[in-house]
Amino acid sequence: MSNYQGDDAEYMADEYDMEDIDDVDEEFRGRGMGGSDSEYEEYEFSNNKTADTSAAQARRGKDIQGIPWDRLSITREKYRQTRLEQYKNYENIPQSGEGSGKDCKITKKGASFYEFRRNSRSVKSTILHFQLRNLVWATSKHDVYLMSHFSVVHWSSLTCSRSQVLNVSGHVAPTEKHPGSLLEGFSQTQVSTLAVKDKLLVAGGFQGELICKHLDRPGVSFCSRTTYDDNAITNAVDIYVSPSGAVHFTASNNDCGVRDFDMEKYQLSKHFRFPWPVNHTSLSPDGKLLIIVGDNPEGMLVDSNTGKLSGHLDFSFASAWHPDGVTFATGNQDKTCRVWDLRKPSESVAVLKGNLGAIRSIRYSSDGRYMATAEPADFVHVYDVKSGYEREQEIDFFGEISGISYSPDTEALFIGVWDRTYGSLLEYGRCRNYSYLDYLNLRWLWKLQISGVVVLVVVVHYWWSRVDDDHKVEGMYRRLESK
Repeated sequence: MSNYQGDDAEYMADEYDMEDIDDVDEEFRGRGMGGSDSEYEEYEFSNNKTADTSAAQARRGKDIQGIPWDRLSITREKYRQTRLEQYKNYENIPQSGEGSGKDCKITKKGASFYEFRRNSRSVKSTILHFQLRNLVWATSKHDVYLMSHFSVVHWSSLTCSRSQVLNVSGHVAPTEKHPGSLLEGFSQTQVSTLAVKDKLLVAGGFQGELICKHLDRPGVSFCSRTTYDDNAITNAVDIYVSPSGAVHFTASNNDCGVRDFDMEKYQLSKHFRFPWPVNHTSLSPDGKLLIIVGDNPEGMLVDSNTGKLSGHLDFSFASAWHPDGVTFATGNQDKTCRVWDLRKPSESVAVLKGNLGAIRSIRYSSDGRYMATAEPADFVHVYDVKSGYEREQEIDFFGEISGISYSPDTEALFIGVWDRTYGSLLEYGRCRNYSYLDYLNLRWLWKLQISGVVVLVVVVHYWWSRVDDDHKVEGMYRRLESK
C-alpha cells in the first residue's frame, strides 16, 4: 500500500467532503469547518437527538443523513451525478479501473435485503489512512466498535449511547505481563486498522504497533511491535479461532510480512514473508488456507501448494471467505470484487463492478446468504449469494466509508461514514417477511375462549413487526434487560 501518512485525512477531506456543495447552509458549513475535532464531536453528541435520523423520520421523507437538500442550491440527484463524474479513484496502476469492466457481471439492482434503521451522527467514525477501511466491527446487533479520532469507542444501538474503550492519544502500556510483550507500551499511536471478535480487540498502528485488549478485562493485555522498519504500517488484522480452540490473530504489514499471534500464550507463533507488501489476509473456515492480497495485481492462495489468483489489474486491499469454505472474494483498486471457487482458482467465477472506486472492504454474512462490499465512498453493495450474485441492493449515501460489519446473527449491517459535517454510523436491519400476520384479525382473537397468554403473545408479535425502530423498541429492550 502507499506509504502516505500525515496527510491522508486532509487528502480525503479536501477531495470529498460534503462541504464542497455550493451554498451549504451556514449552520452546517460553520459546524463542520469551525473549531477543533473534539469541540465538534462534543457539540454533535450533546445534540444527538436532533442530528440523528430514525427509520420513522426517513419514512416521512427526511434524508437519512440529515442533509437539508431543500435548503441547498443543488438537488440530491444532481449532486450524485457530480460525484460519479468527479470522484477520483486512487490507483497504483494507471487506468486499471477502466480496463476491468469488460468481464463484469450485470446485476439486477433494486433488491431490499436490509432496511434503514438509524443514522447516528452522535458517534463519529474516522479514518487515518485513505486505503485502509476496516475500522468498524459489530459483536452483536446492538454492539459496535469503531475508531473515532484517537479512541476506540463502543456504540450501543439499543440505548444510542457511546463509551470509550481505548484511548491511544497518550501513553498506552500493558497492565498484564506476558513474554514478548512491550511493557513500555506506545505513545500517540496512530491506529491504521482494527479487529474485534467476541471479547478480543486488536488495534494495529502506523509504526507496526499491535495493541491487544480483552473487552471483559480492565486495561491492555498485550503490546507488540511487528517490525522497526520504516515501512512498518499494519494494514489489516484478522482474529480467528484455531482448530484446537485457541484464539489467534494474523497481522498483515507493509514490510511484506504476515505474522500469526497465539493469544493463549501471548506470543508470535508464525512469521511468513512475501515478495510484496501484504494489505489483507483471510483464513478459511477450516484453518487450512490463507488468502493473501497486497501490492501486486495477483493475489495468493496459500497452502501446501501455493497458487496464484490472476485477474485483477491493480493492488488489492480486501478479502473474505464464504462460510462454506469453498467460495471466497477479493477487492481491488481496479473497482472490482472478484469471487473465486476453491475448486477452480485459475479464474474468478464472478466479477462485480463498483461505481466510484476501489473495493476496500468485503464481508459475508455468517449464514452465507449475503455478501457486502464497500467502495471508498458513497456506496455499499449487498449481493444475494444464493442467486449467484445476480441480485443486488445498492446502499447510496455521501461520505468516505471507514468500514462495514454484519452482526454475528446477520440481523444488522453497520456502515461507518467519515465526513467532517455528516460523519456518522449507519445502521440497517435485515428484512423479514411477517406478512402472515396480516391475515390475523385481532378483534376475532379476543373473542376466542383461549388462554390470555396466547393472546398476549400474538398481540405483542403483531405490534413488534410494525413498531418504529426508535424509542418504543429501545424502551422495551431496556425493560426486558432490567428483569
